[in-house]
Amino acid sequence: MLGMSRKMERRIDEQRRETGERCAEADERFMRRALVLAGEAAAAGEAPIGAVVAAEGRIVGEGRNSPIALCDPTAHAEILALRAASKSLGNYRLSGATMYVTLEPCVMCAGAMVNARIARLVFGARDLRFGGVRSKFRVADSELLNHRVAIEEGVLAAECQQILQTFFQARR
Repeated sequence: MLGMSRKMERRIDEQRRETGERCAEADERFMRRALVLAGEAAAAGEAPIGAVVAAEGRIVGEGRNSPIALCDPTAHAEILALRAASKSLGNYRLSGATMYVTLEPCVMCAGAMVNARIARLVFGARDLRFGGVRSKFRVADSELLNHRVAIEEGVLAAECQQILQTFFQARR
């Protein structure tokens, strides 16, 4: 896990061993909810991206892409989910929370996750053009920043990729 402190690496490894299969099941369950939100975004004519913030086994915030509807270039699914989670928990610091998103976050969203102190990011499909955590940049786990997000990719990747392909093929 590039760029993480040894203490953080050990804590994440211990967590994975303790939770085992339960973690994979939870990841899939929360990602399925993010896919539903992505479908809602698509139905509204927005890029089909959905995001969920989970803490202590429950959803504390969710969002879907809405920059067109809200006339707001920052209204990405991740930003809206972070705002909802912060409001729900009464704290802008979301330490211990996990963000689930159908598409690799952009640089703006990755930076917001770092500022919110999200513990873990789980995303489905890579964004080869604008990806801010793996494809183009490595913002969320950069050694240059004061917080690093543990990143897991590829959860329900085929479904996440399919909803994007279907949406954009229909628009061509």
